[in-house]
Amino acid sequence: MRKIVLYIAASLDGYIARPDGNIDWLTDKKYTIPDEDFGYSAFLQTIDTTLMGHSTYKEVMGFDMPFPYPDLKNYVFSRSAHEDTEYVSFVKDNPVEFIEKLKEQDGKDIWLIGGGQLNSLVLNAGLLDEIILTYIPIILGKGIKLFSEDANEHKLKLKPTEGNQYRNGFVQLKYSC
Repeated sequence: MRKIVLYIAASLDGYIARPDGNIDWLTDKKYTIPDEDFGYSAFLQTIDTTLMGHSTYKEVMGFDMPFPYPDLKNYVFSRSAHEDTEYVSFVKDNPVEFIEKLKEQDGKDIWLIGGGQLNSLVLNAGLLDEIILTYIPIILGKGIKLFSEDANEHKLKLKPTEGNQYRNGFVQLKYSC
């Protein structure tokens, strides 16, 4: 069965975006390490599908670049109907039922991009298999949480041999759910 992997970055105080959804702090030049992508390229080789909420999709579409995942199957969950695009299929159906069926299909792992509400929904449904979390050395003070207020308590297991520390202060940890 395919795994659902939440591959994401967060501030030290647990936010994945500013209150308005902006993630400009993730691309601050002071965090750049030449020729280092923090495992992103290797991770992309393990997936063939993405899942994201509509607010996250709107943020991605606001990047000054072409759609970043054209070679993957991309699903965007929304409470309202939208026309599918060249690269994205919109899902208005029950997200839990949709993701359960998706996990049973043949393919590589599935990247849960976020945001916080979808992250909590997938976690609470017991569908999240792994979290790869990169902590960025910044305190935002407020914003969109990694998991929304709807998240239930879950105990995770750290994969201790797979964590990475980077000279820019990033710390990447991997957990099984």
